[in-house]
Amino acid sequence: MSSKSAAAILQRQFKDLTDPKKRIPSFHIELDDDNIFLWNIGVMVLNPDSLYHGGYFKGQMRFPPDFPFSPPSFRFTPAIYHPNIYRDGRLCISILHQGGDPTSDEPESETWSPAQTVESVLISIISLLDDPNGNSPANIDASVEFRKNFEEYKKKVQKEVEKSQRNIPEDFVMPVDADNAYDNQQSKKTGPTEEEHVDEDFWYDSEEEESFDEESLMDRDDDEEEEEDEEEEDEEEEDLNMKS
Repeated sequence: MSSKSAAAILQRQFKDLTDPKKRIPSFHIELDDDNIFLWNIGVMVLNPDSLYHGGYFKGQMRFPPDFPFSPPSFRFTPAIYHPNIYRDGRLCISILHQGGDPTSDEPESETWSPAQTVESVLISIISLLDDPNGNSPANIDASVEFRKNFEEYKKKVQKEVEKSQRNIPEDFVMPVDADNAYDNQQSKKTGPTEEEHVDEDFWYDSEEEESFDEESLMDRDDDEEEEEDEEEEDEEEEDLNMKS
């Protein structure tokens, strides 16, 4: 794939992720010096159960010229204290590792494929912050402290969260709904579309068409009983005539 094709794909993804109506509220994305292959990304953690809750962490995502056949790279600037983040800020995460490597123990379903997007990478980064991968530590000290001295690890993270909040851009619109902070607005449906509109009177109309009048039903039963009586009388009459 040519770099022109990669640039066109990135242009579409960048447009969707920065469109006010479609973007993911918890990410602040800008191009670095108008370079479509280098994105500056702010990651806001709004999960109240996360140690990194309230943090705004800056990072850079760099894309190769054959994207999406090769994965981008991601680096936090500055680095974050986390078991899966190197001291220089580089991120160690399966989704950014090229798939098809026979020497890797990572499942193919978790590594990079051309079907992945910038959005799926960002969501994976948020998940990793909340749930470190102990099998692939990038920062040994952070990994050991996370397992053996969690309270001390927690204190260091909280200091970084407080420090990171100074980097929140003035024009950043803080999401008000943490449950939907990482949802792409384009995929939401708040109600039926015009084509899917359901007529509220539909069921009432159907019931009226299939309803019946109890009195009419009773009259019908009476008529049927009279017909049966007449048939019985005719049969008795025929029997008498045959005997006589």
